[in-house]
Amino acid sequence: MTPVTLSLSHDFADALPALARPWSADPAPAPRLLVLNEALADELGLDAGFLRSPEGVDLLVGAALPEGAQPVAQGYAGHQFGGFSPRLGDGRALLLGELTAPDGSLRDIHLKGSGPTPFARAGDGLAAVGPMLREYVMSEAMHALGIPTTRSLAVVATGREVLREAALPGALLVRTASSHLRVGSVEFARGTGDIAVLRAVVDYAIARHHPEAADEDVPALGLFRAVVAAQADLVARWMLVGFIHGVMNTDNMTLSGETIDYGPCAFLDAYDPATVYSSIDTGGRYAYGNQPYIAEWNLARLAEAMLPLFDDDLERAVELAQGVLAEFRPRFAEARAAGMRRKLGLADARVSDEQVEALAGDFHEMLERKRADYTSTFRSLSAAGRGDAAGLEASLGADPALAGWLDRWRVHAPDAEVMDAANPIYVPRNHLVEEALAAATAGNLEPLGWLTTVLSTPFTERAGAERYAQPAGPDFAAGYQTFCGT
Repeated sequence: MTPVTLSLSHDFADALPALARPWSADPAPAPRLLVLNEALADELGLDAGFLRSPEGVDLLVGAALPEGAQPVAQGYAGHQFGGFSPRLGDGRALLLGELTAPDGSLRDIHLKGSGPTPFARAGDGLAAVGPMLREYVMSEAMHALGIPTTRSLAVVATGREVLREAALPGALLVRTASSHLRVGSVEFARGTGDIAVLRAVVDYAIARHHPEAADEDVPALGLFRAVVAAQADLVARWMLVGFIHGVMNTDNMTLSGETIDYGPCAFLDAYDPATVYSSIDTGGRYAYGNQPYIAEWNLARLAEAMLPLFDDDLERAVELAQGVLAEFRPRFAEARAAGMRRKLGLADARVSDEQVEALAGDFHEMLERKRADYTSTFRSLSAAGRGDAAGLEASLGADPALAGWLDRWRVHAPDAEVMDAANPIYVPRNHLVEEALAAATAGNLEPLGWLTTVLSTPFTERAGAERYAQPAGPDFAAGYQTFCGT
């Protein structure tokens, strides 16, 4: 029996029945907890000891529902690689309900890989161990880096084989989020043709995520402005750490500004703005350097879906939407510039934005010319700021522009401590992630445990963790691809 203290509300299902399909998780033949995020459990007010018990594992796979739970599959639409799909939804996922955390916030408890739903579109609704653990590793690493993200509470092996290219061990991810409302949720609501449904989604998003928008003359426009700002800040943070989402469809863009859906994601190794790792992104639409432009494109689709709520006159509605959308580029540029100022250690306000931008631009040009490792080269700036440029020279030393760049940079007395806090030592390096996932799929969770431990403190050097800071060898990096895992 689940503890009486644990209860879930059904806010989403009550507020937006047009986007909710009551459903239940498929039974897991032999559920076994693979990994539990005890720190997150504590934040949510959950008893980790209970979650590790057989009754707790039953809860985590949706077999034993706590008080108040009314699981639903959520409906949403989406522009996928530019083409519109009006009916996507949770094909293999369930919202168990919402939990009120000790801090008073409402958090979704969501299952991924829990079996087919009415939105499954002929899919099996299942997931394999590797992709679910990838999301666990990536989302928790992003959280440690200070980047807004959905989070992973647990991964549970189901005891069921999943057929992909081969038979793989099945698993289920328990994900938490401030909500799972997406741009695609608004697109789905608009597609119903019922303005009341569209208004309900917008009002719910305002109440849950951006309550300040309710005080604006046009609350829907206030919501749009808030989402534009949140996404500009989020994507700037992605770019600053070299993160590539890999599949920035509108159904993978939240209204809250949290990163969601870690499918074919990866982190840059050698710096190149055209980098694409995703096997399905054959045209490079979602390349690292394209991410700000795609975010803006996605936000334009959000505006289109919301137009009837901006103004009764279509021309005026479009004009208002365009005015708010135009705020994205300067907001992104401001967030990126502030982050780059920290990465270069130039916190002194007397260093102009133009000087920071010139130094950052020239540094990135050297990175690209030398195909230098993004993470370790930026981290080496801290030592260079303290007078030891050996690491930086090892990465960029053959570039004739380096000596002059160092002179221009050092004249501003860069602050090494600021750089230490902005440039991570450890990110989920692709070769280490693949190594850990392969071992876990084969039944050995030890490499995953070490990796997640190191990634939990990305800015702090750990004795004995040198290999976690080192780039992959050329044999791995050449032709490396990531996959959605669906």
